[in-house]
Amino acid sequence: MRRTKLASVAALAAAALTLAACGSSSEPAATPTPSATTSSAAPTSEEPMPAAKDIVDTAVGAGQFTTLATALTAAGLVDTLKGAGPFTVFAPTDDAFAKLPAGTLDTLLADPKGALTKILTYHVVPGKVMAADVVKMDGAKVKTVNGAELTIKVSGSDVMLMDATGASVKVVKTDVTASNGVIHVIDGVLLPSK
Repeated sequence: MRRTKLASVAALAAAALTLAACGSSSEPAATPTPSATTSSAAPTSEEPMPAAKDIVDTAVGAGQFTTLATALTAAGLVDTLKGAGPFTVFAPTDDAFAKLPAGTLDTLLADPKGALTKILTYHVVPGKVMAADVVKMDGAKVKTVNGAELTIKVSGSDVMLMDATGASVKVVKTDVTASNGVIHVIDGVLLPSK
């Protein structure tokens, strides 16, 4: 349990650091970001009241972000994601990380301030963007904390995020609220470049 909590905290911290690196995290993004996408998992239609836990603690409590937490901790991003925000985090599950080619995660963890930080910050968008905003953004490009863009694709109730490599991931759960932002769960890892 301690390992899972540490991993979740690490994953969230990485996302927070990414947001902090992009500028003032207290102001919402000028345009909604893809992190608030809907999915076939029927997103919530209203923005719930803010949760008592921050993004990191919310993710750790979910129990499906152990790898993300480990990565965030390794990259030193936990404190950032525990900050004031607001942040929108597209959080890959443990299963999403397991889809990476063998050895990829170990290589990334060996260089936490390099490629790992770039990838983690690519999953964070400044501001709090809810699913209801994202469904109106088909074809829109959204700038991440990393500085690179994601493209939002909406098809019916499905929301996909296309990364810089041209690969797409699906948003499988939306509007997981936290005191300093919102988490949207994705089924793959986004890559800022090849």
